[in-house]
Amino acid sequence: MNSISPCIEATDAILEIGGETLNVCMQCGTCTSVCPWNLVKEFSPRNLIKYVSLGLEGIEGDDLWNCVTCNSCVLRCPRNVNLIDVIRSTRALMVQMDSVPSAFSGPLGCLHSDGNPWMGHRSERADWQEGLQIPEFSADTHWLYFTCCTQAYDARNRRVARMLVGLLDRAGVSFGSLGEKESCCGDQGSKMGGHDTYGELKSANTELFEENNVKNVIVASPHCLNSFTKEYGAFSESVNVLHHAVLLSRLLDEGRIVPSRRIEKKVTYHDPCYLGRHNNIYDEPRAVLTAIPGLELIEMPRNRDRSLCCGGGGGGMWREVPMDERFAIHRIKEAQAAGAETIATACPYCIAMLEDAIKVLDCEDQIEVCDICELLYESTGEDD
Repeated sequence: MNSISPCIEATDAILEIGGETLNVCMQCGTCTSVCPWNLVKEFSPRNLIKYVSLGLEGIEGDDLWNCVTCNSCVLRCPRNVNLIDVIRSTRALMVQMDSVPSAFSGPLGCLHSDGNPWMGHRSERADWQEGLQIPEFSADTHWLYFTCCTQAYDARNRRVARMLVGLLDRAGVSFGSLGEKESCCGDQGSKMGGHDTYGELKSANTELFEENNVKNVIVASPHCLNSFTKEYGAFSESVNVLHHAVLLSRLLDEGRIVPSRRIEKKVTYHDPCYLGRHNNIYDEPRAVLTAIPGLELIEMPRNRDRSLCCGGGGGGMWREVPMDERFAIHRIKEAQAAGAETIATACPYCIAMLEDAIKVLDCEDQIEVCDICELLYESTGEDD
């Protein structure tokens, strides 16, 4: 992209859209020191904040679009600057000015027209359910299983969704789906700068949930969890939303899921940014893994709140990044160095990014990527 022309009103517009903490930055550089981009190339969030505060003067190239919203900088900022909100708001201004990377145009357009970023038709949103006989959510259903767009349209992640449904069935959980009536939670649209589109998606889902009297929601995406619990206003306070890692951990504690088949694998767990750093969920997915007999859990040096981002957040799923700059490739190498045969995670974006990294590295015969529910499903009964 070309340099952005400075606009005297730009900073005020960014503050108005949602970058309220911009003005408390003291330029200490902590954000730059913890940003994962500096593992692969030089990038300064500190400078980005400075340029934004100066009305965008000085921003060049991809600087504004590099952020993958991993939250490392936000957790460690001594002044509590929400750099993600500043970047999201600045991107929203750029979208309004029709200055957006071409890689984001398709996902943003499909979010507006079909309620998903994957170029899928709304009529195909529930195709992943074929043969599962999932009941439609009704007044007699306790849980709504809200399907992440990536699980609805991506073949690899569809398999994860189907195995999660199998586990819920085995545990006797009362759940249903609203199928093609659902729309994307809007997280990626918001982080890419689609401010208006995100508002439309939030309104559509809120109205759908209210019409169907939804009180309890199961999500398999940390991005959906974060949206529904932190960014949906009053809805966030009135509805109980659980990520599947938390629910599965509870079902194990209650004895409603009993893993019995031994899984003789050395497994390392990759903490997704939006489950860990954004929502402080670290123990439950590990509890799921350690409940599986025979499984050996190995920790990578970068784990929990210091986990290395897969690179998929903030629109990263759709950006073309040079191979040596892909976080997921570095993560696979870290897992291999730790001695793992399997890298387990609990996020559709992480599954997609890590799977792609394994293919790029041509090491599919050495290591695999699984969602925690796939390993648990394998341990609880016949693979049907």
